[in-house]
Amino acid sequence: MSGTAFPFYSSMTEKDLLFKTLTQIADALVKTFPRSFEVVIHDLSNPQASIKHIAGDVTRRKPGGPVTDLVVKALHQEKHQIQDRSNYKTTTRDGRTLKSTTSFIRDSQGEVVAAFCLNFDMTDYLNASHALEMFTTTANAFNSSEAKVETFTTSITETIEVLFQQAVAKIGKESASMCMEERIDLVRELESSGVFQIKGGVEQIAMLMGVTKYTIYNYLKKSRLQQDFNRL
Repeated sequence: MSGTAFPFYSSMTEKDLLFKTLTQIADALVKTFPRSFEVVIHDLSNPQASIKHIAGDVTRRKPGGPVTDLVVKALHQEKHQIQDRSNYKTTTRDGRTLKSTTSFIRDSQGEVVAAFCLNFDMTDYLNASHALEMFTTTANAFNSSEAKVETFTTSITETIEVLFQQAVAKIGKESASMCMEERIDLVRELESSGVFQIKGGVEQIAMLMGVTKYTIYNYLKKSRLQQDFNRL
């Protein structure tokens, strides 16, 4: 069959065709499993409004919503070695328990361009008899040494706030009561999570800490100097 037999497809870019195919798969999955199931497709070139398509309505998000904290961390910390996450536990904003899978989709050049995410609401099954246990098994495979929780947000501002609260919890104090060394540790933790790679991340963290963005840059500088010294 000649390459001109399908002019519609031949006029599409590789990325357009990729997202069209992923959308078809997402819709087919949700039609097959219509109850308590959702598929979300993220365009990772636009983290502030990454949700390209969403089938189902488990997390109450809409197209144009932001990327999650889990994906931000994975892209920042692993880069080209990024791995898919399968069958891990997540929680919605209203407390429902899900199990989720995130697959990172690459283009023909090997670059990660999309995330294909499955979310299954297993709350009803957890409340049912143990006969349904096979449907509720989870594995926190994001990192074998650390359980990960993904938070579904409706704006990139919320995603930054989640990353901030996670870092604050690790320090063990509210930022207002931290000494300078603890604030430097907080900023170091935030940098490792990838929050400063998000547009507006520095400004929002400065607001949450009650300091200027120049203070954040100063803490970053001190943090990096300490890390360089520790390597000597």
